Amino acid sequence: MDDGDRPGIEESRASDAVPAAGPSLERIESMFTVYESTVEDETLIYYGDPRVQPEQIVQELWPVFREEGYDLRVGTRYGEYVLVAEPTTVGIDGIPWTNVLLLALTIVSTLFAGSMWYHIDPIANPEEMWRAWPFTVAILGVLGVHEMGHYLLSRYHQVDASLPYFIPIPTLIGTMGAVIKMKGRMPDRKALFDIGVAGPLAGLVATIAVTIVGLHLPPVTAPETVVQDPDAVQIQLGYPPLLELLAAAFDQPLYRDDPATAINPVVVGGWVGMFVTFLNLIPVGQLDGGHILRAMAGRSQETIAALVPGALFGLAAYLYYVADYGLNSVLIWGVWGLFAAVLASVGPAHPVDDEKLGTGRFVLGVVTFALGLLCFMQVPIVIVE
Repeated sequence: MDDGDRPGIEESRASDAVPAAGPSLERIESMFTVYESTVEDETLIYYGDPRVQPEQIVQELWPVFREEGYDLRVGTRYGEYVLVAEPTTVGIDGIPWTNVLLLALTIVSTLFAGSMWYHIDPIANPEEMWRAWPFTVAILGVLGVHEMGHYLLSRYHQVDASLPYFIPIPTLIGTMGAVIKMKGRMPDRKALFDIGVAGPLAGLVATIAVTIVGLHLPPVTAPETVVQDPDAVQIQLGYPPLLELLAAAFDQPLYRDDPATAINPVVVGGWVGMFVTFLNLIPVGQLDGGHILRAMAGRSQETIAALVPGALFGLAAYLYYVADYGLNSVLIWGVWGLFAAVLASVGPAHPVDDEKLGTGRFVLGVVTFALGLLCFMQVPIVIVE
């Protein structure tokens, strides 16, 4: 072959084909005959001929490279098959300034949003925003614990993951949630399940704690000027069964005769935790529910996920045309129907080792989805103008 076809690569004998880093030649050649290799920015590139199907190569050799600190994939370059082994790191390298900055901005945005739940004008009285700190702690607490559940189980299974990225957005709660970024392949269904289920379960523990605290805090009463303002917009939250059960268990009222009196904003933090739990457990794509169901049901998950967008669109249509809710009350399910369709088309994560889960994890998955249903509400928010 002409050297010009692959610039920068020197011819090498098979016995010298494997770089000093990475697994030995003997461990590779049972699956892939190596005749040339190179190192590009610490990434190992092996040129050769596969002896089995590419999927089997990854399944057999991925654990071998993982032991050496590399993530493996099979591809083609210049018309030839290659193994590409990229170095992996587990943990945080240095100070994650982006995460810190986004957290700081989200603290400000949730204080701003929380002020309005306490009937404080954050524009006219910005120095009073700090009084909404219980709301901010509640929101960041349930979201942060959820994402840290994913992060800690990612570390446990040695899957590279970032710290949470909070998303500051001027919404009713001041944020669009938080996410973590994961790199590389999932080693097996156990890891996929554990990482997927850890977020909702950890987040629910924090959510229940926040809700109980909020239910015991005094309600908030709107000032007379707000009550009598004909242009004031009233926001009514739908309560999921879990919130109703907690209120009944602790004998704390959710509904009050006085329309000017509402639950403490800390309870809103618990409400957010429940709503986020339900949305994340929708079993499509890269959502937590998609990870959990893929680990439980294998490739059948994709068939189930294909039905989810239709169910969400159907729910939105029922609430709008039959139950006669306003468009602004049911639009969220139409938006999530579109979002679910996109996620379902992308597909779920595919673990390298696709062996079935044990009974214990399968039962835990069923329990997790049942808890998610307790967080469901037909109409999450009603805006009355």
